[in-house]
Amino acid sequence: MELDERKKKILNAIILNYQETGEPVGSRTISKYSDLQLSSATIRNEMADLEEMGLIVQPHTSAGRIPTDKGYRLYVNHMLETAEQEREPEKQVPQVADHVVERLDRMERVLQQMIKVLAANTNYAALVSAPRYNRNKVKFIQLSRVEENRLLAVVVVEGNIIKNTIFEVEEPLREEDLFSLNLMLNSNLNGLTIEEISLDIITKLKEQAGPHAEIVGKVLDAVAEAIRADEEDLKIYTSGATNIFKYPELTDGSKAKDILQVFEEKEQLEELLTDKLNEEGKQGIQVYIGNEMPVQSMKDCSVVTATYSFGGGMQGTIGIVGPKRMDYQKAVDALQTVMGQLDSMIRKED
Repeated sequence: MELDERKKKILNAIILNYQETGEPVGSRTISKYSDLQLSSATIRNEMADLEEMGLIVQPHTSAGRIPTDKGYRLYVNHMLETAEQEREPEKQVPQVADHVVERLDRMERVLQQMIKVLAANTNYAALVSAPRYNRNKVKFIQLSRVEENRLLAVVVVEGNIIKNTIFEVEEPLREEDLFSLNLMLNSNLNGLTIEEISLDIITKLKEQAGPHAEIVGKVLDAVAEAIRADEEDLKIYTSGATNIFKYPELTDGSKAKDILQVFEEKEQLEELLTDKLNEEGKQGIQVYIGNEMPVQSMKDCSVVTATYSFGGGMQGTIGIVGPKRMDYQKAVDALQTVMGQLDSMIRKED
């Protein structure tokens, strides 16, 4: 959605004022912004247009306006585009560098300390998932005979996770049959994740295997088990969850209790972070606003996330959770700083 410069300034002014006060913003408040130099009447007309476009809404009769999820999304998209164009060299923040990178040598302790810094510096809640292998790919498959009617399938996936499976076959296989099956399986499956091994690929492999189609099915079962072997519960660390009590819109009714329950039980946080890790092409800073959140009890929140990587398929996610009126620029800057420090530490360890 394209807005003219005047509407952009008014929308930004509404969002920035609402971030500070949490109260609906009226035309008289906006008219005090020196760089606008517009009358209250002109601003009211522009606000009416913004309301028609679904970017702001009037919560009560005779009240000012507040941004909608759509308005926040437009603001955040422009902010991220500008940040990308004006990216500066990595900043060094002594608090993070001294108290996190230099003094802590275990990665999980580093991550836990980092989110304490994030929560303290932003006054929002912060969370991080411990690194784990994500979307593991098949590296190697080897079929070999252990007895006349028994085969050993060795499956190796990223992270050097190995799965050995022994199974029975009705008739002994010749060496040339074993060689052909190994060649076919490796040429078709190497480099694929479990999600990429489609029904079409499975059907094609079984057709090519002919009378040995059952063996292919058992090997594919072993592949699936190997890829899932390292998928233990995602470790999630949180800090500053009680910061949500600082924002009245998150304390109405049972909202605060429901949000705190999400942070305490963590199953829904795991779902949220796992979804973000599995999104193709979603690298760098990402912002999810209101209804874009998959967790129902967090629809009044926004989350800013970033995915970090240790190479070899190991990934994790760091996030900041706050109200929809959070200071997105501050949250993005804080997260970029922490990510920069984490990347520097990882490069030093390589």
